[in-house]
Amino acid sequence: MPYNDLKMYAQEVFNFSVKNIFGGNSSDFSLNQKLKKYEESIFLLDEDVKKLLDNEFDLVTCLGLINENSVKNLKWLKCLAECDDTRTVREKFSLGFPVEIVVIVEGATEETLLPVFADLYGFNFEKNGVYLIPAGGKNQVVKLYYELCETLKLPVFVLLDQDGVQNAQEIYPKLRSNDKIHIINCGEFEDILSKDLVERTLNYELQNISETKIDFQEEKGHRVEYLEEVFKHRGRHEFKKVEFSQMVRANIKSDYDLTPEIIEIIEEIKKLKSNC
Repeated sequence: MPYNDLKMYAQEVFNFSVKNIFGGNSSDFSLNQKLKKYEESIFLLDEDVKKLLDNEFDLVTCLGLINENSVKNLKWLKCLAECDDTRTVREKFSLGFPVEIVVIVEGATEETLLPVFADLYGFNFEKNGVYLIPAGGKNQVVKLYYELCETLKLPVFVLLDQDGVQNAQEIYPKLRSNDKIHIINCGEFEDILSKDLVERTLNYELQNISETKIDFQEEKGHRVEYLEEVFKHRGRHEFKKVEFSQMVRANIKSDYDLTPEIIEIIEEIKKLKSNC
C-alpha cells in the first residue's frame, strides 16, 4: 500500500474515534509539525516515513486524556504542544524527553544502578535527556548499536563488561565520531561497586536468615562468583543479578558509595552529551 494511502486511512480511523470520544475534532495540527520536527532531529528518516509524520491526526484534542498519572513521554507531548522550551520543562519535571543521548548497557544491573549513581553525582538522566537501554547481553549490545548507528542522529554511549573486548572490536569499525565505548576495567558492573556498599547490602538483606554478620572478604575472581557463594550458603537461595541490583539500590546512602570508575563512566556520558 502506498504510504500516502496508509496515512489517509489511519487518519480517518483515528480522527473518527477521537470525534466519537470527545464530540468533535480540532483543525490545529501545529503539534503534528512540532513532533515531525523533533523526529527529524533525532532520526535518519527516509521519505516514506516523513510522509507518515506529515499527517493530520487530531493530537490536540487527545491532549485532554493526558494527566499527571500519564507516562512521561505523553506528559512531554503535552509540554511540546504548550511551549517551545521543552528542555527547560524536561529538567523541571524530569520527563526524559527530548532525548539527547542514548546509553546502551548489557543488562539489568546497569539499568537499575547507573541512573541512581548518576543522580547521586548530580547528573540526573531524566533531567538531562539520557535514554538508557538494556540490550540483554554483549552480543545484543553489538546488534543494537548496529541498528542505532544506521538510524539515529544522537550520540550513543556503549558500556561493556571487561570480557566484552571482542564485542567492542565488532563495534569499532562502525563507531561514529560522536559515539563512545567504555569497557569496565576490572570485570562486571558488580565489581566496580564499593565494598562498603556491597557489605552493607548483604548484611541488611540477609540479616534475618544469616546466623552471624557477614565479613565481606572476597576471594580471587569476579564478585558475582563470591556473591553466588554467599547467597548459596548464607541466603539459602539462588543469587539473581536483578534482585541483587534492587537490593543495592535500596542501600545506596550517599556519594561515598560512588567509586572512581562509576564517576568516570558518568563523566564520559556528561561529556558526550555536552558535545552533541
